[in-house]
Amino acid sequence: MVFLASVAAVLAQFAAPPLMPLLMARFGIDLAQASSLMSVFSVTGFLLALPTGLLLTRFGPLAIGVLALASVVAGSCLGAVAPDYAVLLASRGIQGVGLGLIGVTAPSVVAAAFPPARRGLPMGVWAMWVPVGGVVMYNVAPVLGSTAGWQAAWWFAASAAAVALAAYAIVLRTCLPDAPARAGDPAPSMGTALRNRDAWLLAATFGLFAVASSGINTFLPTFLVDQRSLDLAGAARLSSLVLVGAAAGSLLSGFVSDRIGSRRVVFTAAAVGLAVLLLFPFSLGTGSLAILLVLIGLVSGALPAAVFASVPEVMGDPRLAGAGMAAVMFGQNGGFVVGPLAFGALVTVTTWTTAGAVLGSVSLAGAAVGWRTRVR
Repeated sequence: MVFLASVAAVLAQFAAPPLMPLLMARFGIDLAQASSLMSVFSVTGFLLALPTGLLLTRFGPLAIGVLALASVVAGSCLGAVAPDYAVLLASRGIQGVGLGLIGVTAPSVVAAAFPPARRGLPMGVWAMWVPVGGVVMYNVAPVLGSTAGWQAAWWFAASAAAVALAAYAIVLRTCLPDAPARAGDPAPSMGTALRNRDAWLLAATFGLFAVASSGINTFLPTFLVDQRSLDLAGAARLSSLVLVGAAAGSLLSGFVSDRIGSRRVVFTAAAVGLAVLLLFPFSLGTGSLAILLVLIGLVSGALPAAVFASVPEVMGDPRLAGAGMAAVMFGQNGGFVVGPLAFGALVTVTTWTTAGAVLGSVSLAGAAVGWRTRVR
């Protein structure tokens, strides 16, 4: 249920990229303004990440999850009736509140439900939330947009979040796992948790990786329409191959990290792999690009699963998992803020290929940071 609730939030997030050309025409915005429709999501998540750790400790994952999904419903409804770009942008921020809250809450529930040696695979399953939600919306949104207008994708996201909200509240009320308490131990403080060096190294690793991956994910459909002359639906379908690969990469990453007993090797290798692959997507033909996009997805899905599985281990006390997740989501959302803005700016002053190479170097820096993390 945590996974399905998370997917519902991602549906709202990914309503914009496959419909970006329609939104740019409808609201009269340029590429830089269009990138803000994704970046504002991450700005909200960035600002909320650390406070969510505090809220999670005080109110628990049931209440915070319900608040998250209610925000997605409200933001999606507002966006569907937005009369201008300013209102649409504000609605994306409200949706981003939901994504930011569920992004910290969901992995904390997973961490509490499984022992460390078996945590990689379930984290890999949960880490599929972004690719699964993205694949659905990349394929549904163009159909809705071409038949019923772009607003139909927003109503679809609102409906999915409303159903997930009801189901989440009912199911988690009865089966929510409690983090094990250790007899005689005082309650850990949030301040102590946020001074954990390795949590912030994981956050930086994820953040740098997110800069690289979010830039290409946001503007790949636009590139395919403008530079490869694909129609909107064809560009969205081809772009969704990244997310298909990411879903497989998440599962594979969780399985491998459990089997080899190392999280660090997996997330470092994924960051290096993305750096290499980003040298090529904007110079290949459509057939070769399809294969490359699946490979980009595989490495893009591998890193989050391994990082999330590392968080409870570096925090030590299971009760601090939420605080550790908050730090990591702070880094991730910071990367998602910078990535689309940086990529959009680079494309306006240089070539698509050069912009991809620059973001690849950022992912390589993430690999160097991640290798310093003290985790198995």
